[in-house]
Amino acid sequence: MMMFGNLDHKMNKMTMTTNTKTKFFRTNFRKNFLFSTAKTLILSSFLLLLLACNHNKGLTLESLETDNGWGYIIKNNDKIIIKQSIIPVIQNQKSFENEEDALKVGNLVLKKLKANTSPTITKKDLILLSIKT
Repeated sequence: MMMFGNLDHKMNKMTMTTNTKTKFFRTNFRKNFLFSTAKTLILSSFLLLLLACNHNKGLTLESLETDNGWGYIIKNNDKIIIKQSIIPVIQNQKSFENEEDALKVGNLVLKKLKANTSPTITKKDLILLSIKT
């Protein structure tokens, strides 16, 4: 009899251990699922809030009238990043003759900035844009 008693006792222990593991698994799964769901919701809410509050105006171009002619200003979110009051690359310090020429060069610089390339203007660029130097 004692042999069966120990066997019954061992079987009960195994059953209890199995049930405990099952409960442990379910409990952990629920906790982890709820925790990861909560993290996802919080992260999503944060990103939506960040995007909603970010009023990124981006790069803008404005003409600039100088004493001797025209130039241009490029701003990023209303902060001046380039103020060009003279024609770049040429020997003389001379402003653009008209607003149209200044904006042509400014648009080229703006395009280069948006393409993440160097905003440098060359003599060839001035010739291609028909800028009077």
